[in-house]
Amino acid sequence: MNGAESIVRTLLQSGIDTCFANPGTSEMHFVAALDRIPGMRCVLGLQENVVTGMADGYYRIAEKPACTLLHCGPGLANGLANLHNARRARSGIVNIVGDQATYHRPYDAPLTADTDSLARTVSAWVRTSTRSVDVGRDAAAGVQAARVTPGQIATLILPSDISWGAGGIVAEPLPVPAPPPIDPFAVENAARVLRDGKNVLILLAGRGALAKSQKLAWRIARATGATILLDYVNGRVARGQGNLQLERVPFNTDLAIKMLSQFDHIILVNSKPPVGFFAYPDKPSTQYPSHAQLHFLSRFDQNADAALEALVDVLGAPEAAIPDPGPRPGVASGAPTPEGLAQTLAALLPENAIVSDESISYGRGFYRHTHAAAAHDWLQLTGGAIGDGLPVATGAAMGARGERRVISLQADGSAMYSLQSLWTQARERLPITTILLNNSKYNILIDEYTNVGATPGETAMSMLDLRNPDLSWVKIANGLGVEAARATTMEQCADLMSQSFRKSGPFVIELMI
Repeated sequence: MNGAESIVRTLLQSGIDTCFANPGTSEMHFVAALDRIPGMRCVLGLQENVVTGMADGYYRIAEKPACTLLHCGPGLANGLANLHNARRARSGIVNIVGDQATYHRPYDAPLTADTDSLARTVSAWVRTSTRSVDVGRDAAAGVQAARVTPGQIATLILPSDISWGAGGIVAEPLPVPAPPPIDPFAVENAARVLRDGKNVLILLAGRGALAKSQKLAWRIARATGATILLDYVNGRVARGQGNLQLERVPFNTDLAIKMLSQFDHIILVNSKPPVGFFAYPDKPSTQYPSHAQLHFLSRFDQNADAALEALVDVLGAPEAAIPDPGPRPGVASGAPTPEGLAQTLAALLPENAIVSDESISYGRGFYRHTHAAAAHDWLQLTGGAIGDGLPVATGAAMGARGERRVISLQADGSAMYSLQSLWTQARERLPITTILLNNSKYNILIDEYTNVGATPGETAMSMLDLRNPDLSWVKIANGLGVEAARATTMEQCADLMSQSFRKSGPFVIELMI
C-alpha cells in the first residue's frame, strides 16, 4: 500500500466520504488511490476557491467535514479566500495539498512555494507528511483536528514522493475532544444579571443561532424580559415557521450603535462583542455603548445548548411557545425591490429549504420580510471575502444529499469570483435555484465610498461599475450547462422560481434590479 492509499482508507474509516477536488500533477497518485478505493464521492471544482467554498457549505449542512484536494501552494492560495470564510463560519475541513517531492524541493522548481506558511493563515492544524509509513496517522490527526468543536480547518501537506512511496498504514480514527465544559459561575452571573438588571440583551451566534438554542433563549427572555438578537455574522441560522423572528445586529455602524445603545448588559452566547465590519473616520470600532457590561455565557467552542439549558434551570424559566409569525405573504408585484424579493421568497420557499445568501447590500433587510416563510436554514457570507455564495450553495446541496432545495441569493459582482460553481451544479444535477441580482455594479463599494465621506467620480466609478461590456448571466449560465431565464418584474421572478422548484437540477434566474 502506498501513502496515498493509506490516506484515502484512513479518511474513509474516519468518516470522510466526500472529496472536493481540483488536482494537479503532484496529486495524481492520490487521484489514482481514489480511483481504486470505493466509497469516496469525488466532486470536481473548476477553480480552487470553488473547491474550498463547497467544503464550507457542505460542513454547514452535513455537520461533518469533507476533504479538499488542492494542487501545491498556488492551488491552496487560490482557495484561501473561501477558507477564510470557512474559518469564520467555524467549518471543519480537511485540506489535502500536494507538494513537491521532498528530494525535488531543493531544486526550487517553478511550483515550489512556502505552502506551510500559506496554510497557517487559515488553518488551526497544519502538518507536512515526511514518511509514507506515517501518512495515515497524519490523516487521522487531521480529521481529529477538523472535528474539534465547533469545527476547524486542518491542512495536510503531502509531498508527491510520500504519496507514491510504499509502506503506508491505515490509521484508526482518533477520538474527538469534548468541548470545554460550561462554567457554572458564568451561568450564575448571567442569571443574576437577568434577575436584577434592566435592558439586557442576549446575543446569539454560532450554534446558538440554531433551533434548540433559540427555543431555550426564548424561555429565558419570556421569564426575564430580556431582548434576543443575532450577531451580524452567522454560518447557519434556523429560520421560518417554528423558529424565532430574530433580527441581526445591523451591518451599518450607525444603525448598530443606535440599536445597541439601549442595553446595559449583553449576555454573549457563542458570540463575540459586536464590532464594526470596518473602521470609519471619527466612528468607534465597538458598536455597544461604553457603559454596557459584557457577560460571556458560552464561548464559540462551547456547547450553546448546554449553557442555555443550565441558565433555564437556574432561572426556573417555564416552557414558552415560539410566537406564530402569521401566514405567508403573497407574491409581490411590479418592479423588483429588496422588500418585494424577500416577500416573494417568503411566499414560495419550499419546506426545509436552504438559503445561501450573498446578496450583499441588496439583502440586508431580507430577514424581517421572511419570518413567515416555511422552516429553512439561512447561510451567510461569514468572513467578508466575496465569492462564497455560489460554492457554499453547491456544497450545501451536497451536504443535504440533494434532498433539500437550495436557493442562492447572489449579487452579480461577487458571482464573478466563483461562477465556475454553476458547472459543478450542472454536472452533479443539484437542486439549486440561483437568483442572480444584476445591477451591473459593485453597489456595496459605492455605499462604502460614501461612508468614508467621498463621492465617486469618473475614475472611481470605472472601478465600481460592471458595464461596458454588460454581463449576460443567462448566456454565462447556459455556457456552463445550467438552464436560465431573465426576469424584469416580480411576477416573472415568482413564476420562474415556482418552475425551478419543480426541477431536479439547477436553474438561474437573472433578476434585473
